[in-house]
Amino acid sequence: EPVRFAAAVDVLAGLGVTRFVEVGPDGVLTALAQQCLPDAATSGAVFVPVVRRDRPEPATAIRAVASLFVHGVDVDWAGVFTGTGAQPLDLPTYAFQRQRYWPEAVPASPVGERVADGNEVAFWESVEREDLPGLADRLGISSDSLADVLPALSSWRARGRERNQLDAWRYRVTWKPIPDPGPAVLSGTWLLVGSDQRGLGAMLAEHGATVLGVPAGSGIDRLTLAERLGSLEEQVAGVVSLLALDGGVLADSLVVAQALGDADIDAPLWLLTCGGVSVGRADMAAEVNQAQVWGLGRVVGLEHPDRWGGLLDLPSGLDRRAAARIVAVLAGLPGGEDQVAVRGSGIAVRRLVHAPATSGDASWQPRGTVLITGGTGGLGAEVARWVVANGASRVVLTSRRGSAAPDAANLVEELSGIGAEIEVRACDVADREAIAELLHSIDEPTAVVHAAGISEDLPLTAADPAHLARVAAGKLDGARHLDELLADVQLDAFVVFSSISGVWGSGGQAAYAAANAGLDALVSRRRAAGRAGTAVAWGPWAEVGMAADHQVATMLRRQGLVGLEPRRAVTAFVQAVGAGDDAVTVVDVRWEEFLPAFTAARSRPLFVDLPEAAVSEVPGGVSAGSEFAERLAGLPGGERSRVVLELVLAEVAAVLGHASGDAVVSGRAFKDLGFDSLTAVELRNRLVAVTGLRLPATLVFDYPNAAGLAEYLLAQVTDAVGSVVPAIPVASAADDPVVIVGMACRLPGGVASPEALWDL
Repeated sequence: EPVRFAAAVDVLAGLGVTRFVEVGPDGVLTALAQQCLPDAATSGAVFVPVVRRDRPEPATAIRAVASLFVHGVDVDWAGVFTGTGAQPLDLPTYAFQRQRYWPEAVPASPVGERVADGNEVAFWESVEREDLPGLADRLGISSDSLADVLPALSSWRARGRERNQLDAWRYRVTWKPIPDPGPAVLSGTWLLVGSDQRGLGAMLAEHGATVLGVPAGSGIDRLTLAERLGSLEEQVAGVVSLLALDGGVLADSLVVAQALGDADIDAPLWLLTCGGVSVGRADMAAEVNQAQVWGLGRVVGLEHPDRWGGLLDLPSGLDRRAAARIVAVLAGLPGGEDQVAVRGSGIAVRRLVHAPATSGDASWQPRGTVLITGGTGGLGAEVARWVVANGASRVVLTSRRGSAAPDAANLVEELSGIGAEIEVRACDVADREAIAELLHSIDEPTAVVHAAGISEDLPLTAADPAHLARVAAGKLDGARHLDELLADVQLDAFVVFSSISGVWGSGGQAAYAAANAGLDALVSRRRAAGRAGTAVAWGPWAEVGMAADHQVATMLRRQGLVGLEPRRAVTAFVQAVGAGDDAVTVVDVRWEEFLPAFTAARSRPLFVDLPEAAVSEVPGGVSAGSEFAERLAGLPGGERSRVVLELVLAEVAAVLGHASGDAVVSGRAFKDLGFDSLTAVELRNRLVAVTGLRLPATLVFDYPNAAGLAEYLLAQVTDAVGSVVPAIPVASAADDPVVIVGMACRLPGGVASPEALWDL
């Protein structure tokens, strides 16, 4: 029989029903019900869909509940929040505490930007809702004329919007050649750490440097190297680590960065590699161990920007032209370039650029047996759902706990219901023998998706070789084993899930960044050998994965990193594999929020070719230190303390997302305020930018509250500038007056008096 939907809605309205909730896959009936009640808007009726196509289900469901609540429906909020840890809070007394919590109005479109026509907007909204009666009425034609074309038009519109969204998420790393900077001269004492088998010391000495070699071999420990560095009496102008060139392990480069800090040497550190990156098709593929040094180095530059020189990849052979280019890089290229490769053809610098898809709707069609490591985790489970729904006849999911992993049984039941054979296996992918046994027990897979991995956050000063090994085990070692054991298998796809930490670094994630940079290099070597390989460097996902925690997601959002909606993220993954991408970065970034914080401590040339970098007008690490010192000049001691404390409270509030420093209690511990290693680095970077001081990444851990941190900063400013004396007008023998402004002097016997300054 015909479904008499309109009649049913009329009957309900006649019975006094004013709240209509659609429980279904989209909001189609919600739109249709409103068409059935022409006076719905004036009658106070409310129409709410619980699920909307292409929108996150939890957010849509909460929005539906909230919409009903504000229209008078009783909601069991305790039931809504059960198990979430949410607690009720007292709202401010608005008569006395006026603080706006609501979103600001959207500003008008900038001049020159196209403003959408109201009729056009209404037309496309009708198309997206598949509102047949409304669209027919708007166009002045019969519904019958549109019945066939409207679904196709709506689908076309949805695909176009999704393509645009996915393109906006896609980036790739490229290498940009720059002109030779010409002859450069080094000055001062330069340290070469490690064995100088390539004669770099002689090259540096030929260009003006005084070169000191610091003996260090692979496996050197932190304390020994720090003692050797601390015994040096010379003022150091620069440090060059050769340990990666000697075939050293990743931990050697970590030890160099740590020992320099232990020895209180703040000269810029350059980590040298050979084959750590590939700058073009004519170049060799990156070597995995060398590439890890680049991942580690990017985090050194984030956590210790004050003593960071950069990463420099050398050519296999060194001649006089190469030597001149190396010296020019160490002397400092324009723009503060810190990720550089020297080749026979010249100098290339690393850049991040947009990478819209070029192959339209290209997609990967899975078949046969698909192996997914980390398959019971958030990202792996999302991939499993897609491959099962799109052709895989058998899916093998691995994790360290196997069937005992949380929700593994529910996942198997869900996937089995779709029609594929599902097998969950306990397998530590870091164990080569376990991987070999797994592969031997299953049919040859047609595709491998390596989504396993752990992130163990530690500041650089607290990391050690064991920490590096633990993080690399599941992420990089697992991929290496799969690559080697499947070298003779013709795969449709070999996909590794990498991370943006390996692309541009992340505070507290040196080990994870190194592992992911090595993962990207492994795929580049597969591609160079003619085998399938795709590396997807992910930004944070919403709802699943390592950023699923609410506090982590909130912190990342404040930094400008928005969680990727899982369904669309999977679409981006499929698109990358289908298009044959070798490496792609997929991340949703609000650059106007991300770049100012990321570049607060120093310039980050990696981003300068993005159009958003120009729009954001990022200062690039310009120090305001002199302004800060001038502000404190002449203030009495108590007033100085107040000003510095207010500065610290304001920056803490900004990092935590508060409107002002008034929301922060100066004596409350940072850990109680919600700080972790990532927010600690963010606070340090903001204070460096404002004060111009060189501050350690462990600042928040060394001075556990705002009051203690303010005292430390005040002492640092006093040590750096001495007691700043107010301006002293003096008369001279000349015809014109002379004024000494903001002058300070520290003598062996103490701070100079105004009279002593005049005598000087």
